[in-house]
Amino acid sequence: MATILAFDVYGTLIDTHGVVAELEQRLSAQDRSDLAPEFSRRWRDKQLEYSFRRGLMGAYVDFSRCTREALEFTDRALQTRFTENDKEHLMGVYARLPAFPEASAALDRLAEAGVTCVAFSNGSREAVEGLLTQAGIRERFDDVVSVDEIKRFKPDPAVYAHLRHRLESEPGDTWLISSNAFDVIGARHAGLHAAWVRRSPDAPFDPWGIDPDITVADLDALAERLG
Repeated sequence: MATILAFDVYGTLIDTHGVVAELEQRLSAQDRSDLAPEFSRRWRDKQLEYSFRRGLMGAYVDFSRCTREALEFTDRALQTRFTENDKEHLMGVYARLPAFPEASAALDRLAEAGVTCVAFSNGSREAVEGLLTQAGIRERFDDVVSVDEIKRFKPDPAVYAHLRHRLESEPGDTWLISSNAFDVIGARHAGLHAAWVRRSPDAPFDPWGIDPDITVADLDALAERLG
């Protein structure tokens, strides 16, 4: 069977820190625009933490709820005092985050090489379809696979088994592409191949003794290696 690349979405294809400019604008009224990068980082970290905690509790909710609750927590933690309208607006921005600059060309290159690409996300199918469409890259994917189909979150092994079941693929033919180390480790633990997109050269990988098959700086480098 031909190789299939399953791309994580948030942080790998789509820049979750694309919300910083909007945060700067919202915080400028408080003369705290310099807080925007820290707000974005904490929001993203808490979003993932909430999905992990809900996964362990067996208390699944749509990923957007984790995002909304993480926004609420970060607002309280940093005492930014956003209004409900502010929060709703920021959630709307999160649904329109941009793709990383090299994503489109890299995906085109993989398609030209005959590689099958799918999107594979903690987000709901509806959210991911909308996000990829507005970012202009939805047509590069043969399918969208969401954890919402089994009500579990990455890195639960059942999620990676579901991916293979949906794709009717063997572990050796299936690659997880992610900038998130926990996702890479989860996929490798489940028997899949995995590529870590190390977007920050200073980012360390978790020292678990479970390493990615390959590490690349961005999606262009991935296309060079796997295209």
